[in-house]
Amino acid sequence: MAEKWKLTGTYCEACNCEVACSCVFLNAPTGGECTLLVGWHIDKGYYGNVDLGNLNIALAVHSPGHMVEVKWRVALYLDQNASEKQKDALTQIFTGQAGGHPGMLVSHVGDVLGIKHVPIEYTANGKRRTLKISDVGAAEIEAIEGQGGGDATIEGHPFCIAPGYKAVVAKSKKLNYKDYGLHWEISGKNGYFSPFSYQG
Repeated sequence: MAEKWKLTGTYCEACNCEVACSCVFLNAPTGGECTLLVGWHIDKGYYGNVDLGNLNIALAVHSPGHMVEVKWRVALYLDQNASEKQKDALTQIFTGQAGGHPGMLVSHVGDVLGIKHVPIEYTANGKRRTLKISDVGAAEIEAIEGQGGGDATIEGHPFCIAPGYKAVVAKSKKLNYKDYGLHWEISGKNGYFSPFSYQG
């Protein structure tokens, strides 16, 4: 019998599309392909009797075309601070084997380049989010100011990392990644962040 699990926390992403990325509306990437870093910080979570709170996960994605029409190449990074049981649980969840929303996302993956256990730093400070994946990748994004000084947001978009939540639209200060033969250096492009809640 499959383990029950649930994760809640916050996530951020940064990609090479112009702001705001049209992939979430089932359109093609603005540059023909999408290169993307995603980071999650788990505030509270469990997989069976394994506590998963206060851990980070990251994913590097290369989609060589329309994200719902082609298969992605991805690399998964798990928090070095996780115990072996926690790493096993996170692997089950974020490779889609445990179902839930990650299982839907993984259905778009054609090639898993690798899974590594590395230091991952995720920070949320006001309108900024930063993600650092060991020495291979980093992203820094800042929310775009909307009407009346509030955040610019989108909701109800058909393709998203965190269903059920408004996504804050952001712009990247930087986005870089170099691992598994993939390499990109980008700034001034799209970002999103929001809370997330997954379960299975």
